[in-house]
Amino acid sequence: MEGFLDTVDVYRTAIWQTLFMALVSLVASGLLGLALGIALYATRPGNLLSNRLVFGVLGVLVNIVRPIPFVIFLAAIGPLQVAAIGTTIGTNAVTFAISLAAAFAVSRIVEQSLVNVDPGVVEAARAAGASRLRILFGVVLPEGLGPLVLGYTFIFVGIVDMTAQAGLVGGGGLGQYAITYGSQRYDWGVVYVSVATIIVIVQVGQFVGNRIARGVLRR
Repeated sequence: MEGFLDTVDVYRTAIWQTLFMALVSLVASGLLGLALGIALYATRPGNLLSNRLVFGVLGVLVNIVRPIPFVIFLAAIGPLQVAAIGTTIGTNAVTFAISLAAAFAVSRIVEQSLVNVDPGVVEAARAAGASRLRILFGVVLPEGLGPLVLGYTFIFVGIVDMTAQAGLVGGGGLGQYAITYGSQRYDWGVVYVSVATIIVIVQVGQFVGNRIARGVLRR
């Protein structure tokens, strides 16, 4: 614990870096994943914008990227990070990588949430003469909003986990703090403080997500 007290300023910086990576990545991956997930749902065979070719290509892309362990994914997209951010090291570069990796996971959550919308609601909208895009964005998406919020809450937990792994490549945050000032110095107090802080961040995110989901579902 003595080591932790000596590095309080570094600890505070690590918290803000973790929050920055997690929140920016959640928003960026949420938007990218939402667009990809909607495309997957809409182009499914027999669906609103049925297109087997587009659905097949998107499905293969998601299935290839999604299972890749994040540390390997970080190494694989190095050239893309350099092109977009100018470096493969640091908080911004890791945030970019997390956003991309999480987007593919989000897309499947979005797709499954929309697939579970009651088909009767879609048929009723069709019978009323609504256009396909109006049904997609005015009926299906609002109906799937509750499960979507819960899905995004689940993704937030995964993103926080990725920010911790970012410490292995100089990405900053609590992961790097725990490694540099904790395990490498055999100061387990620093490690335990880092773990406890990550748990608190995850619990707060889970609480907020559950509250929002309950509010949406009541509507």
